[in-house]
This record gives sequence, structure tokens and C-alpha cells, in this order.
Amino acid sequence: MSEPSRAGAPAEQPAGGGVATFLKDRPRTRGILGVGGLVIALGLVGAWWYYSGRESTDDAQIDGHIVPIAARVGGTVLFVKVNENDVVQPGSVLVEVDPRDYRVALQRAEADFADAQAALAGAQAGIPITATTTASQVSSAGANVERAQAGTEAATRDVEGARARLASMQARLKEATANATRTGRDLDRMKQLIVKDEVSQQQYDAAVAAAEAARAGVESAQAVISEATQAVSVADSRRVQAIGSLTQAQADLRTAHTAPEQVTVTRARAQSAAARVRQASAALEQANLNMAYTSIKAPIAGRVSKKSVEPGQVIQPGQPLLAIVPVEDIWVTANFKETQLKEMRPGQRVSISVDAYGRRYAGTIDSIAAATGARFSLLPPENATGNYVKVVQRVPVKIVLDAGQDPDHLLRPGMSVVPTVYTR
Repeated sequence: MSEPSRAGAPAEQPAGGGVATFLKDRPRTRGILGVGGLVIALGLVGAWWYYSGRESTDDAQIDGHIVPIAARVGGTVLFVKVNENDVVQPGSVLVEVDPRDYRVALQRAEADFADAQAALAGAQAGIPITATTTASQVSSAGANVERAQAGTEAATRDVEGARARLASMQARLKEATANATRTGRDLDRMKQLIVKDEVSQQQYDAAVAAAEAARAGVESAQAVISEATQAVSVADSRRVQAIGSLTQAQADLRTAHTAPEQVTVTRARAQSAAARVRQASAALEQANLNMAYTSIKAPIAGRVSKKSVEPGQVIQPGQPLLAIVPVEDIWVTANFKETQLKEMRPGQRVSISVDAYGRRYAGTIDSIAAATGARFSLLPPENATGNYVKVVQRVPVKIVLDAGQDPDHLLRPGMSVVPTVYTR
């Protein structure tokens, strides 16, 4: 049997119970440890809660617009009025191109425009003149046709009268020829009888006179017929002339009846002249634009960058000369993993750390891209080939800075930043 324990001596502790006995004998220490454990647990919970509401990435950069400035017209550069990194305002002259060729083209375009306007004025003035003239021509041609018809009828009557007189003279010639034949035969008989003294000399002389008178009548009738024939010829000629005049008058009348078509043609010419005026006006406007393009100006405010133009250089239309970076209009493009987008929404607060300056800027999510960056790459991955390896994709997120965050315009496109999005 064991010995009884001494009075007042501590009881023996079982083996292995040192820590439990230590804590049991020291309730204050036990309380401190409990409180410490609770604090650590709460700290861990708080840390989890704090960091679970944030999403961050180091694949982010400052982004902004870069406005390329190119030549609109070709020529020799006279002046370059800016240097690299200069600050320019909208409308500031950047480059001056030799304008002399374009000034000459402008003067030529102005002259062509003035000529087209004069031609239009003449064509428009010709419309009422043509309308009045054609109406007068119709009236005059109608009167000429009437006169020509009357002249033709009169000439026809003259021809008919001359032919009637010719027929009458031809009948008289026949009669005179018959009388001459008869008196000639009578004279021949008288010559035989006068030789035989069977007729008196007086009878013979009367027969001779009758024969001569008959011959004179024939000659007279022939002369009258010749005159009548000439009269018929003259009358025929006048009739032909009258018919020709009538034909010409009728043709003039038909031409005069084309008055509406002539007015239409004149109006069409006026419309063509108006079209040429518009064409010349467009050419003049283009010449004015080309003249204005010889002075290359800044379209926006910003800093000059990537200047590649020098005085004396010959440039071509569309040739890049420099670029302007608007330092006020910048944002952050952050490429977050697709697994980080679950709680992200436009409008959430963002804290942005800039590597160059070691300070933070405040911003807001503006928008989330419609596709991953891989979709816009030069050679997008083709997973249908069978060589599929799952890779976490990144989605660009646009973050805009709050107003007044960069008053000195220290941020530059391309700078590396680390954005942290507060999802709650």
C-alpha cells in the first residue's frame, strides 16, 4: 500500500497533463489565450472579407487617343511650327505647305466659274428671245406661203395665157402660110399667062403684090410666134420660180412650226449651262479646300509626338507627318482574368496604382469588353483542331479616372498601372 501523502503536499499530476494543468491552474492566462484566438479568428475572417471584395491585376496600362496628322495635299514643306512634345491647341498651325500651285489652281477655278455663270446668263436670256422669234417666224412663214401660192397661181395663169396666144399665133401662121402658098401658085400661073399676054400687066402686078403680102404675113406670123414662144418660156420660168418660192416658204413654215422644240432645246442648253455652273462651283470649292489644306492645323488639344516632317521635305497626300496625344482624355485598360469578372460591374470604384509615380488614383469601371483579347489577336486560337488546352482568358476592362485626379497631366498612354476593383 502506498504511503499516505503528507499534509499540505500537492497531489501528484497524471503524466501528460502539463499544459492542461497549466491552463487549468491559470484561468487568467486561459482567458487571454481565448481572447487572442478569437481576435485572430476575427482578423482572419475580416481579412478574407476585405480581400474577397477586391480584384486586382498587373496586366493594365494607361490608354488614350492618338490622333495621326497626315497631309491632305502634296507639295514642298515651307515651315514646321512645332517640335516634339510641344503642347498645341485646336486650330494651331502645325505645318505650312507651299501654296503657290494651289493658288494658281484656285484662280483658274474662279475664272471657269465666272465663264460658266456668263454662259448660263446668256442661255437663260435666250429662252424668251427664242420663244418670241419663233412665234414671229411662224407668222411670217405663213404670210410668205400665202404670197408664194398667189404668185404661183398668177404665174400659172400667165403661162396658160402665153400658151393660148402662142396657139393663136400658130393658127395665124398656118393661115398665112396657106395664103402665101396660094398667092405663090397664082403668081406662077400669072407668069405663064403674062408671057402669052393672056392677062394684063395690072393683073400680074396685083398677083405679085398679093404673093409678097402673103410672104410678109407669114414672116410676121413667124415673128409673133417666136415672141409668143419666148413669152411662154419666160412665163414657165416665172412659174418655176414661183413654185420654188412656194416650196421654200412651205419649208420655212414647217421649220417655224418646230418653235416648241426650239424653245425646248434652248431651255435644255440653259439647264446644261446651269449644270456647268454647279460643276465649276464644285471645282472652285475643291480648289479653296486644297488651298486651305496647305496650312495643316491641329484638330484637338494635346502634345505633339512622333514628328517625322522637316522643312524642305516633299510630301504626298495621306503621308503621316506627326501625331497628337490628348493628355486630358485618358483611361485605363485592365486585362482581368475571366475568373475575376464574376462580381465586376460598370460603376464600381477602382483604386489605381501607377508604377511611375508610386501613388494611387481613383477611378470607376466604365465598361467591360465584348470579347476576350485573344479574339482580337492576329491569329485567334482555333480550339476545333483537337489540340485544345484550357487557358484562362483575359477580358479588357475600361476604367476611367475621376475628375481632377490628374491636374498636371502626368499620366501618359502606355504607362503600367495596377488597378484594384472594389466589388462591394
